[in-house]
Amino acid sequence: MPIVVQKFGGSSVANAERIMRAARRAIRAKKAGYQVVVVVSARGDTTDDLIALAHEITETPPAREMDMLLATGEQISIALMAMAIQALGEQAVSFTGVQVGILTDSTHTKARIKEISTERMRSALAENKIVIVAGFQGVDDKENITTLGRGGSDTTAVALAAALKLQGTDQVECEIYTDVDGVYTTDPRLVPEARKMDAISYDEMLEMASMGAGVMHSRSIEFGKKFDVPLMVRSSFSDAEGTWIIPETEWMTRFPVCGAALAKDEARVFLENVPDVPGVSHKIFAAIAAKNIAVDMIGQSAGAGGKAAIGFTVMRNDLNLTIATLRPLIEELGGTIAPVEDVCKVSIVGSGMRTHSGVAEKMFAALAQEQVNMKMITTGDIKISVLVDKADGQRALKAVHQAFALDQKRFGSGITPSESINQPVPSAEFATRPPRATVGDLAAATQRLTGMEDIVISGVRLDSSYGRISVMDLPDQPGNCSKVFQAIAEGKILVDMIVQNITAPGKAELSFTVPKADLNKALALTQKRVSEIDPTVRVVAVEDIAILHVTGVGMRTHTGVARTMFGALANKNINISMINTSEVCVSVVVAADRGEEALSCLKSAFNL
Repeated sequence: MPIVVQKFGGSSVANAERIMRAARRAIRAKKAGYQVVVVVSARGDTTDDLIALAHEITETPPAREMDMLLATGEQISIALMAMAIQALGEQAVSFTGVQVGILTDSTHTKARIKEISTERMRSALAENKIVIVAGFQGVDDKENITTLGRGGSDTTAVALAAALKLQGTDQVECEIYTDVDGVYTTDPRLVPEARKMDAISYDEMLEMASMGAGVMHSRSIEFGKKFDVPLMVRSSFSDAEGTWIIPETEWMTRFPVCGAALAKDEARVFLENVPDVPGVSHKIFAAIAAKNIAVDMIGQSAGAGGKAAIGFTVMRNDLNLTIATLRPLIEELGGTIAPVEDVCKVSIVGSGMRTHSGVAEKMFAALAQEQVNMKMITTGDIKISVLVDKADGQRALKAVHQAFALDQKRFGSGITPSESINQPVPSAEFATRPPRATVGDLAAATQRLTGMEDIVISGVRLDSSYGRISVMDLPDQPGNCSKVFQAIAEGKILVDMIVQNITAPGKAELSFTVPKADLNKALALTQKRVSEIDPTVRVVAVEDIAILHVTGVGMRTHTGVARTMFGALANKNINISMINTSEVCVSVVVAADRGEEALSCLKSAFNL
């Protein structure tokens, strides 16, 4: 019998009426032929109230005792939900995370799931009961209660679905009920024209989550992708179909961009004049990883005169710890930490970026039109992110959303296969149960996991088909990057990696990679366009580079990826000249003659 895991967030169980509504949904699913597992969050503002209460007692409550306290919120919810279902005439039983067997590590307040026992759930399901499980919590191997941190209930729900699938049930789905009716092309509270998507790929949703879309947390989507669990985000207040999060399909690549997002809680750390030698990046990111600080955007420019600039972003609440951790190291290296600016991150994402040219140019032109200056640019396989002044964030988001016509209907966002005109579509409707993910590198990597939430590194790839263009001391003014990429787009040249950093007051360094076959053409186009901006600006082309891509799931939420990657290269004395990061890929540029050696050492470092 198929299983559905339904997760209801705090707003969905905030009062008795909403609890009864959620209970009826669970009963309807059971009557439709499913075995039902329900995961619930703490009601309404319960968690915030408990945190406030703890701080009335002490300004520094112990992490272990905070977990003991916060876990009570979900315990209230599961008992009430079980009562509601029983009052409606169905059998139900509630379990805490401890009772159901969610084993975690011992990192209090942000624990990671190691394994889940499904025996007790399966026993209750076999007795024809609806199973209610507390989200957000588990237990470590010393029987201490732990909590999972941000997005913990979503993570619990998808992890339970994954465990049930792994331990004997093939057909398992997970429905995330929330106060919105799906995933939108951007936050409709900021851009009212945003359109609900009918389906989005795991990778696109991972990038959207990391870029500021608050519908789901990255950790839960990671579980979905790793263990091939179809996810549906839908409203708990209506019966409208929501948004499927599924493996990537062909139609998703037809459009260069599917969504845009604004992240307001990030801060940029900019390191100047650090030695451009092997091992420096490793020292920096190893120190950060040791403090369990997650890094988002990383942009390392090509460097000149034996010095390089490295910019990266962290969550604002991690900023002080980051600065305190790095200051003695950077001083020892002879570099400086630039003053932190009040910035936010504007991003676009789409599977079609891999094959559509001119995407960066269109984004940068839209920002230039609004006189929004870009302080940093990084790209990934399917995303482009820029840092802008915080005051410009919402205006920048609206500009890029409009530039890519994300408010318009298209297939997968307002147009179904039956309505599609002159658009060949897959034979299966995407709104039915999605297809299984294809087996391969990801499935093989998942089999090697020792814990369910361990990072999955599915592959390391070497690409020697690209060259690099670097623009030195480009005037840091709105529109200049747009002009460069407009010229590249007019030449119909596909751009891969892009990194821009502010290197001095009023000056920026811009580096990007293009196919070697187009390198000379790109150089000529860039030189011509840059000379119109400032004849003194230098443009350099380098052909002898190699790009290493490490791909996987959880690249940002696991702090040690960059440390492992950069450390392996440092041990071989291989210098890194460019860095780009995303949720699913970390890419570095090295000298071409070290490419094969770099590939070998990274495979060894990640046990591939």
